[in-house]
Amino acid sequence: MKAKDLDKMFDEGKDISKYLDLTKAIRPEQEQKRVNVDFPIWMIHSLDKEAKRLGVPRQSIIKIWIAERLEKELA
Repeated sequence: MKAKDLDKMFDEGKDISKYLDLTKAIRPEQEQKRVNVDFPIWMIHSLDKEAKRLGVPRQSIIKIWIAERLEKELA
């Protein structure tokens, strides 16, 4: 299948998943890299309190808040 035909199918809202090899799919700039950050105890307690209130892990709160701030600063 030619790329233009695949593009046309996609633009028409048709399911093109059978034409894709998702085992080799990558999400550019979405690779993960572990970093270590030291926080004061009071911040950890506040993060844990908010995470518990929302029912999510502490790491999720940190990621969301940093992402929101970066989006704001880069806009």
